Amino acid sequence: MQRIRLRYTKRGRLRFTSHRDFQRAFERALRRAEVPMAYSAGFTPHPKVSYANAAPTGTGSEAEYLEIALTAPRDPEQLRALLDESLPTGLDITEAVEARTSGLADRLTASVWELRLDGVPPEEARRAADAFNAAETVEVQRLAKNGVRTFDARAAVASLEVRDLTETHSSQADRPTDQPCAILRLVVRHVTPAVRPDDVLSGLRAVADLAPPVPAAVTRLAQGLFDEETGTVTDPLAPDREAVEAHSTAEPTAAATASA
Repeated sequence: MQRIRLRYTKRGRLRFTSHRDFQRAFERALRRAEVPMAYSAGFTPHPKVSYANAAPTGTGSEAEYLEIALTAPRDPEQLRALLDESLPTGLDITEAVEARTSGLADRLTASVWELRLDGVPPEEARRAADAFNAAETVEVQRLAKNGVRTFDARAAVASLEVRDLTETHSSQADRPTDQPCAILRLVVRHVTPAVRPDDVLSGLRAVADLAPPVPAAVTRLAQGLFDEETGTVTDPLAPDREAVEAHSTAEPTAAATASA
């Protein structure tokens, strides 16, 4: 059985696609591309697809991950192209690699988020970010299934800073040019309970009364293993790429040794 790990995006209007909607769209794409999927056992078999830490509905993402199991081997890049053609624009398959290591979900310990705050002057956002970073704890509330839950949003945030518009991932074309705009870049550890970008916005409102006049445009730029020394988020597919390359290099060497 071959396992393939995929990286995909949620862009534009498709950021409002729910995880369940994406699952349905992806399963249709698997059928259109005639992917030889492995299926679960039981009365209602399902294709073996493992989703990892999906972004909340309404947020864009450049770094969503999943893993599929195949009954017959396929070239990862060809498979990526076929699936990408079978999905609507905005749900784009950007990378595929054969799984040669275990624990993809274990390597998703933090996310890099970008928040575009239209109507907020960068100086105001910087003051709020400084107040948030200086606080030991920032309690926020979220409505959960069992009622309102109060938790600390500060501890999970490894970094929070205001970026210049020239450094932003967001397109300049989709925002008013005559209004101020602040760009926040934050790195958030994956903890329990999960701290989401809107929780950080609630925290900024609590510590500095920052209240954007319109909802923030939120995009996940990356997710992976958090490096405590550098404060960066590493590529979770890198170990698989390295293992594939090592295997490809070892094969010719082994063949040459055998023929000698």
